[in-house]
Amino acid sequence: MGTVTKATTRATTAPQGCTNFKLRQLSRLVSLHCEPHFADTGLKTTQYSLLAHVDALGPISPGELARRMDLDASTLTRNLQLLLADGWVEMLPGEDARSRLVQVTAEGHAKRSAMKADWKRAQLSLNEKLGQARVQRLHELLDECLELLR
Repeated sequence: MGTVTKATTRATTAPQGCTNFKLRQLSRLVSLHCEPHFADTGLKTTQYSLLAHVDALGPISPGELARRMDLDASTLTRNLQLLLADGWVEMLPGEDARSRLVQVTAEGHAKRSAMKADWKRAQLSLNEKLGQARVQRLHELLDECLELLR
């Protein structure tokens, strides 16, 4: 009879614990690992991610941006406030009087460009800590789960 390993046992038993808690716990630890790489920039990793999305997708309506980032409107509004206050993004008129578009300013584009090296160092450091193959598998699993939950 074959040897049962810890990995084999895990694969054949039902998940234990709260998935939501485990994901939040992992997210907090990843943030704690990455934040020091952004310490001198004035932005948190979440704000950098928002700036990067607006830069890549903008001009874009806040509603569409929230949908593309899987954020609720209030979270997006709260996170946009700092970027607006610092002049890294701006609101433009939309197609009608009630709509708006958000886009990166020249200063915001320069800020994102300057921070790309910080992001790269943070990602490489995380890859080193967890192992590049594990990070790749994690990304694949997260992408699959995101697709199923959408």
